[in-house]
Amino acid sequence: MARYPFTCALVTGASSGIGYEMAIQLATSGVPVIAVARRRDRLEQLAAQFKNIEVMVADLSTPEGVSQVESRISDSSKTAIDLVVNNAGFGSSGLMHEVDVDRLSREIGVNVLALTRLSHAAVNAMVPRGRGYLLNVSSIASFQAGPSSAVYSATKAFVTSLTEALHAELSGTGVRVTALCPGFTRTEFSDVSGTLSIATQVPEFAWLDATDVARAGLRDVARGRTLSIPGAIYKGLAAVSSAFPRALVRRITAFATGSH
Repeated sequence: MARYPFTCALVTGASSGIGYEMAIQLATSGVPVIAVARRRDRLEQLAAQFKNIEVMVADLSTPEGVSQVESRISDSSKTAIDLVVNNAGFGSSGLMHEVDVDRLSREIGVNVLALTRLSHAAVNAMVPRGRGYLLNVSSIASFQAGPSSAVYSATKAFVTSLTEALHAELSGTGVRVTALCPGFTRTEFSDVSGTLSIATQVPEFAWLDATDVARAGLRDVARGRTLSIPGAIYKGLAAVSSAFPRALVRRITAFATGSH
């Protein structure tokens, strides 16, 4: 069993996938967890397995949902949260002009606006205490433009850039900030985002397990790393994206996604 330096964690998007696995790993290690998601039934099923998981139903695509979570992070009258995991998010697939613009707006709202506001609340609460951890879940897609998932890749590029900047800004404050950038991971994401046709083309060796991704993210934020990129293949892809001309990387990505 992993041992973590956290005393209380809040995890968004905790009803499935990576967030669900993080909540389980934290609770199993004895860390109290506030599990946040839209789906009450999923959260209650999760909480029924542990005595140290608190359920918070909130829709982060709405101002009310974001405000609810912000308030809990900032509430000094309750147990201080020293780990915030911004995991909630979703994607869309297809040529941008063919995807419903309201869906794209919600995608930006959850992936960018909600994450930014919750990061702000977390840092505001943690810096005066001189201690805390912020883990923002990004994606390997953040390292290159993504034809057929243009808005999703752009939102994740924002997450990675923001997180790297915060990591530098907060140096010496005792607050550690990490971006988790996984590749293809076995979750419900492909079904929800409509990328199942792309996912079926991904070779078996390229798939990551959500349990392993969650473990890597928690380990790396505890260690204070700027980026957490699980899997050797994705570490290599991130390096290639940084080393090769962006135009070449775009052409390769377009070919791989069938957008050429």
